[in-house]
Amino acid sequence: MLDKFAVIGMGQFGFRVAKQLTVKGAEVLAIDKDIDRVEMIKDDVTYAVALDSTDIKALSSQNLQEMDAVLVAIGENIEGLLLTTVLLLELNIKRIVARAMSQQQRLILEKLGVKEILSPEDEVGLMVAELMLNPTMKAFLPLPDNYEIAEIQVPKKICTKIVEEIDFEGNYNLRLITIKRVYEEMAQNQMKKVEHLVQKINRNTIIEPSDMLIVMGKSGDVEKFIYLNS
Repeated sequence: MLDKFAVIGMGQFGFRVAKQLTVKGAEVLAIDKDIDRVEMIKDDVTYAVALDSTDIKALSSQNLQEMDAVLVAIGENIEGLLLTTVLLLELNIKRIVARAMSQQQRLILEKLGVKEILSPEDEVGLMVAELMLNPTMKAFLPLPDNYEIAEIQVPKKICTKIVEEIDFEGNYNLRLITIKRVYEEMAQNQMKKVEHLVQKINRNTIIEPSDMLIVMGKSGDVEKFIYLNS
């Protein structure tokens, strides 16, 4: 059975989420009151409907109770965001995910009883700041208790060393989760460079200069590891 989702609000954020869910094989209903936005998304999702989500009759006509989740991705229209969310709660939608663009919006959504609240602008801001501070870090995922998962370009000082010699846990309080490595493969009669994960890492695995290390640890320890080995 296909996963079924509704996305309300076809701004840039909602559009991208709806399209990506469809790419991943889900059945997606896209909703926006702007007919032009609906026209833009209609070929990239299962269904696209132009309606006012603050109208309880219009909203209830879409059988949203059948959805696995409904994402409220309305951006600048705060009144529309909150009223739509209230109506979804009244319709007893089993899973509501809402986007908050400010701390005030998040607080109101929490008071309404919404359990899943996204703040993508804040998360992107944190990521951009971290990547600017540490150019060798290519991506990171913040975790509770000041931990993070970071993707790091191999620092110069550990190139060609083996995992045991580096001793990620003993020397840096980091856990090496995996390694992304570039391989040359034949595809369509041409040699191409393709990234794969190193499937089996042991103490004798050699760190290659082009590797990307995926590590987990506290943010300060990740920064220390990069600083000491760059």
